[in-house]
Amino acid sequence: MGAHISVPMYQRSLPQRYRLVGLKCQKCGKINFPPKGTCKYCRASTEFIEVPLSGKGYVYTYTIIAGGGAPPEFTDQALIQGSYPVAIIQLEEGPRIMAQLVEVEREEIKIGLPVEAVFRRIYEEEGVIRYGYKFRPVVPPCKP
Repeated sequence: MGAHISVPMYQRSLPQRYRLVGLKCQKCGKINFPPKGTCKYCRASTEFIEVPLSGKGYVYTYTIIAGGGAPPEFTDQALIQGSYPVAIIQLEEGPRIMAQLVEVEREEIKIGLPVEAVFRRIYEEEGVIRYGYKFRPVVPPCKP
């Protein structure tokens, strides 16, 4: 069984899952994401201000999760896709977060690939569809 996240606990995490909201430490100035009770950088402050994150960054590192290595909540996805890419994303504002990569061919994935957050279905548990962020490559603007 995977890490169970109760419906109330999931609902408390909606701001960071849906809007990418981090907490800026009042002491050291670093942004914590996901939010914690104490700053994970200076470990000395519990005073924060909410900071919206841009959702832009780049692939810091990545791996491909195969069906046998997928957490139980992603078993259905592994059965449908076979495997899928997961990356650690270095956000422009500083934090690194782990997320699935979407809308990208495996051959295109590389360290340093510019990406942006998109809102997607993550999985279903207890009859509740869990939504959150995934990342896709930044598409360059069309030239006129």
